Amino acid sequence: MSNKGQFNSARLAVLIDADNANPDLIEPLLKEVATYGIAHVKRIYGDWTTPQLGKWKENLNKYAIQPIQQFGYTKGKNATDSAMIIDAMDLLYTQNFDGFCIVSSDSDFTRLASRIRESGLIVYGFGDKEKTPQAFISACDKFIYTEILERPDSISKTQLPSSNAKEGGLKESLEPKNGQKTKENQELIRLLKDAYEASPAEDGWANLGLLGHNLQKISPSFDSRNYGYKRLGLANLVRAVEIFEVKDTSKGTQIRLKT
Repeated sequence: MSNKGQFNSARLAVLIDADNANPDLIEPLLKEVATYGIAHVKRIYGDWTTPQLGKWKENLNKYAIQPIQQFGYTKGKNATDSAMIIDAMDLLYTQNFDGFCIVSSDSDFTRLASRIRESGLIVYGFGDKEKTPQAFISACDKFIYTEILERPDSISKTQLPSSNAKEGGLKESLEPKNGQKTKENQELIRLLKDAYEASPAEDGWANLGLLGHNLQKISPSFDSRNYGYKRLGLANLVRAVEIFEVKDTSKGTQIRLKT
């Protein structure tokens, strides 16, 4: 039976490093988490006696996030990370969860993500694109850059009404946020070609859904939103690079590399 459109009931533990996460993005972050499952545990770690975490305190009750106090016993040592890792392992051993969401840009969680995956659970990472090391990104099944999460009081520039669109319609940008034309993004093109070559193809035609699955395996941080598209905008992204033929069939969207 297809699960399309069905409620995702995966049990998730959401662990947040307060020192390495943006409190302004907590609402869209939790909405993103909800697309992968149910957050049965929501904990945030830090030294709550310091003024630096004051903005977080406003969100704890609103989003039912449990604060875990961790004093900085030694200057230069991050006791918060250690407490978060210990809690994660305790939760892992309960065998009550299907996956973990680790919210941090800190490389210290690389081994934790790998260990959780070794136990057969899925790991979603959330962090800043510029700060998160590649090792941590690669250790996750999927990594979401927090820059692409929309704040509730903002409207994505990729969804602004177009002057030449139909009334009430929305126009999706064909340009990535860094201004580079999609079809000139060689790194993206190479990634798409690698995923295409890993997809079984009949007469050269490969299923777009399988392409998306392979993209995630090759690059955990791949997301259409990184290039200025909607969350499920892979088809438009593929069309924009202009290296594939695209057709819609009864079996779904199919693509073939142009000769």
